Amino acid sequence: MNFREFLKNNIVIFDGGLGTLLQKQGLKAGEHPETWNISHAGIVQKIHTDYFNAGSNIVNTNTFGANKLNFASDELETIIKAAVENVKIARDNCVANQPKFIALDIGPTGKLLKPFGDFDFEEAVEVFAETVKLGVKYGVDLIYIETMSDSYETKAAVLAAKENCDLPIIASNAYGEDGKLMTGASPEAMVAMLEGLGVDAIGANCSLGPKQLRPIVDKLLKCSSLPVMLKPNAGLPKIIDGKTVYDINVDEFADEVLSAINSGVRIVGGCCGTTPEYIRKVSQKTIGAKPIDIKEKNITCVSSYTHVVEFGKQPILIGERINPTGKKRFKQALVEHDIDYILNEGINQQEKGVHILDVNVGLPEIDEPELLKTAVCELQAIINLPLQIDTSDIKAMESALRVYNGKAMINSVNGKQESMHSVFPLVKKYGGLVVALTLDENGIPSTAEGRVKIAEKILKTAENYGISKKDIIFDTLAMTISADTSAPIATLGSMREIRERLGCNTSLGVSNISFGLPNRDFVNSVFYASALENGLSAAIMNPYSLEMMKTYYAYRAIHNLDSNCADYIVFASGVEISENKAVSVTNKADENYNSDLQKAIIKGLKELSGEITSELIKAHNPLDIVTDEIIPALDIVGKGFEKKEVYLPQLLMSAEAAKSAFEIIKSNMQTVSKNDKATVVIATVKGDIHDIGKNIVKLLLENYGFNVIDLGKDVSPDAILKTVVENNAPLVGLSALMTTTVPAMEETVKLIKEKAPYCKTVVGGAVLTEDYARKIGADKYAKDAMETVRYAEEICR
Repeated sequence: MNFREFLKNNIVIFDGGLGTLLQKQGLKAGEHPETWNISHAGIVQKIHTDYFNAGSNIVNTNTFGANKLNFASDELETIIKAAVENVKIARDNCVANQPKFIALDIGPTGKLLKPFGDFDFEEAVEVFAETVKLGVKYGVDLIYIETMSDSYETKAAVLAAKENCDLPIIASNAYGEDGKLMTGASPEAMVAMLEGLGVDAIGANCSLGPKQLRPIVDKLLKCSSLPVMLKPNAGLPKIIDGKTVYDINVDEFADEVLSAINSGVRIVGGCCGTTPEYIRKVSQKTIGAKPIDIKEKNITCVSSYTHVVEFGKQPILIGERINPTGKKRFKQALVEHDIDYILNEGINQQEKGVHILDVNVGLPEIDEPELLKTAVCELQAIINLPLQIDTSDIKAMESALRVYNGKAMINSVNGKQESMHSVFPLVKKYGGLVVALTLDENGIPSTAEGRVKIAEKILKTAENYGISKKDIIFDTLAMTISADTSAPIATLGSMREIRERLGCNTSLGVSNISFGLPNRDFVNSVFYASALENGLSAAIMNPYSLEMMKTYYAYRAIHNLDSNCADYIVFASGVEISENKAVSVTNKADENYNSDLQKAIIKGLKELSGEITSELIKAHNPLDIVTDEIIPALDIVGKGFEKKEVYLPQLLMSAEAAKSAFEIIKSNMQTVSKNDKATVVIATVKGDIHDIGKNIVKLLLENYGFNVIDLGKDVSPDAILKTVVENNAPLVGLSALMTTTVPAMEETVKLIKEKAPYCKTVVGGAVLTEDYARKIGADKYAKDAMETVRYAEEICR
């Protein structure tokens, strides 16, 4: 039986933790666990065998960090070959008789992808691809992508797997206590993206115990049409008598896991701190448990790197302004590659309240595939709204879909065979919600019935490609009434039929209706209201139009979609009335900014921040710009991050924008450095190659004026101490992601306390807790980068 068949009708039991068990067998601090596949093969085989005998259906290869960033190509192949062979031997030697499968274990690279880090998306795909190809070569049954804290890196790993094998893929993410990934993705956003990418199961693992992960798993179950996996830690780590232990025992763990199974979880196992005994108890308690049927959720949605926008419950606004049609200045910006102009257009529409941004950069004189890709990446760097990729160029469409972080809206496909056979393979590969135009080789039907027939043809063809109707949204094509006053009848009639009979959502470019007429907003807004009454789900519209926004807010208020009319009241309070006529809308968002430079920094506009600073410095003292403009802007973003109102990518881009402003100040004021505060030494501890958190801390500390000495990753305790002493540093920051490297952190803390007692230690990382940090002797546990900055400011006054 292959794994996909087994998954359909069975509860699937994974293995448990490996690193903590290898530590008990003598794995040293800083030693790569993957090398034990060769040097201590017997021990690794014994652990795998114990898991099979405990009831595991799936045992992972010991390859969590096996990639070409950590090992040379020849060594990597030797390690993966041995890792697969070790599980095969365990499978053959075990006495249990349940179905057994070997999973290629793939963990994160430890690098943050561009634009927030320095690692290119395609480089990440290449790194994962090499590991996948070797795993397939030596005979694994499925791919297990785990402990991913970034949606973008998750996508890179999934694409690498899909492009290099046809094996089942389970993708699992590590969520924080706030219920989101480190880079901001909600469980719903991960389901939207991963379902679109075509994985076989979706899950949550590591970071937390089963109780803490349960709310996240419940969200996955609510929106996922795929099997859901739960692979938690054995609670939270503590140190007792010098040993790391976890606070949930075998029975408690198994009871929590069984409860999750009874709620619909299909795949279970353990992560850090769990042992074969945990898995045995889970296996025993699940005897006779019946898997709950997995139902299709039929959720039509798109997602960004943070959240989902769902269609069918509320009217959705799609901002139309990132489009050169009829916009001379925008065309000029595209030709001149003026990305900041595009970004400003996106920011302004976001502040007007749109839910999705349409992105169209199509001009004959530009390289559309390259510019559309750039625009998508740059917009996603500073704006967390989902994007609608709007192009008729198939190469441009694929280039943008490949790098898009989330599930994009795709504009568009139509009923022509050529269009469907070009676009649908891209939708199937990358996921997405595709706008389907009701036209075909015979043009646009003049009747509602004709347009509905095209819609039915599109749905049937999409089904042949394995694309559900939930991922098709129909545009019934608004035609100008200046040419034919009967045109709206077919548009609205087919819209209503598609919504009610076919059960599909609809989208419309509303402003087309008024082309060639004066005061177009009058017509647009009334047509928009009529379309909403006839089943319109989303409008591509101008959010600067007061008439359109009035219709949107009033419609929601009178259809019980705006509790207590709260949104309408806020909107109406910003409309100025003169002689009984609404003449303008104040931009409430601008009231939050004290200056153009603060806005540019808060919004993460690097180039604009530099340009504004260059002008300011001509008339203002450089230090005044730092203290009155840059630091306050960073504080606004930092406080937003601490309140969970701003996500990590936005925090990083704001820091980069501030850095751009600082560079201008430094170049104009050679005698003053922005790094006028104390020296802070930072490092990822010995044996750990994951430096995302450390790099984020570095960027923020530097922007707050600290002199940061970054020793990199896999740094020995002696090297860290040496740097602290040489620089008389009052603070050192230590990072660790893996449980196997926490002993190296403890050793480093102890050495600094002994040899440099004046130096405070702040620690952080996914495997740490405040209690754990205190037990290893650290002065401070920082749950995120901003908390490190606050602590540095506190002790370095």
